[in-house]
Amino acid sequence: MERAWVIKNARIITPYRMIDGDIHIESGIITRVEPLGSTVGQHESELDVRHSYVAPGLIDLHVHGAGGADFMDGTVDAYEKAARMHLEHGTTSMMPTTLSGSIEDTRRSIEAYLQVKHSPGMPNFIGLHLEGPYFAQEQRGAQDPRYIRDPDPNEYLPLLDQFPDIKRWSLAPELPGALEMGRELVKRGVIASMAHTNTDYETILKAMEQGFSLLTHMYSGMSGVFRKHAYRHAGVIEAGYLIDDLPVEVIADGKHLPVSLLRLIHKVKGTANMCLVSDSLRATGLGEGEFLLGANETGQRVIVEDGVAKLPDRSAFAGSIATGERLVRTMHMDVGLPLTDAVRMMTVNPAKIAGLSTRKGKIACGFDADIVVFSPNFVVEHVMVAGSYIIRS
Repeated sequence: MERAWVIKNARIITPYRMIDGDIHIESGIITRVEPLGSTVGQHESELDVRHSYVAPGLIDLHVHGAGGADFMDGTVDAYEKAARMHLEHGTTSMMPTTLSGSIEDTRRSIEAYLQVKHSPGMPNFIGLHLEGPYFAQEQRGAQDPRYIRDPDPNEYLPLLDQFPDIKRWSLAPELPGALEMGRELVKRGVIASMAHTNTDYETILKAMEQGFSLLTHMYSGMSGVFRKHAYRHAGVIEAGYLIDDLPVEVIADGKHLPVSLLRLIHKVKGTANMCLVSDSLRATGLGEGEFLLGANETGQRVIVEDGVAKLPDRSAFAGSIATGERLVRTMHMDVGLPLTDAVRMMTVNPAKIAGLSTRKGKIACGFDADIVVFSPNFVVEHVMVAGSYIIRS
């Protein structure tokens, strides 16, 4: 029988507003949110958080690894090690994300996911995100150029047929066959996301008409204004701003984008159309040094310094080493957004994108008791997943 809880003396981010109150949990579900001093039930265990912040568990839709493990390693141990580290930093739901690689490496990662997705003591695994390999070479960033290619239905259809746990696929919409692939993804209920793309505004409009509905890591791996035959054309960045109902991912580690650009994105897109993601690598939590991006056997070397991963020649970033609470902290303390808005970008918004908005992303009656407690300086103190006490300060 699952334990019943009451979280007492909480500064609750609902996230409609911030209130002081108590949260009652039964059978993994939030049953009551009440003012301070509510009665403790006979069978409830009490957790007094002493006026720390209590937020919905963070949801990361784009995460590659942590703690020395990458999901492309394709092992249960790698999944558990990376997921556990992110859980300790407040992420209670995630979409493990692959990189451009061989079909064999991708299959191995998916099969490891299937073995671990119901393991106890883990965050909620809410589906797989395949990032690549169908990208524009000019905007590949740190994606391995050996594996980048055009969409091939002989590759992607068998994967989609065999693995319904694929819930999102990021690709460049201008590639031959990409729009057809987008239609196939949408037909199957898979999020078609635009990424590592060198196209223009008009092509983004065509892609959205075929069902593409998300822009992967705004500014990273995408075109801006460019000239063609002397005429200027709006690129993908401008499309992200111009299309009001197109949500954008943001790597809010304070490195990929300076505070000025984070403020600009928020000024144009607003809170409701921004989704914070870590895009974190195996180096997350390990400090500075040299690490591999991607699978242990075939990955590329990257350098971690100044709080971010870079290609060896330092010509571009190669992913982040951020965790969930760092993203929220950046948007609140550096960008200056209200804490409710910063939390919403990593709870309500990703839950909506992932089709989980009736169960996750809010502290409200009837929602899953995925909860993170953190101090005013954003140190994670407690984490619950479906009412199970996972992390204790």
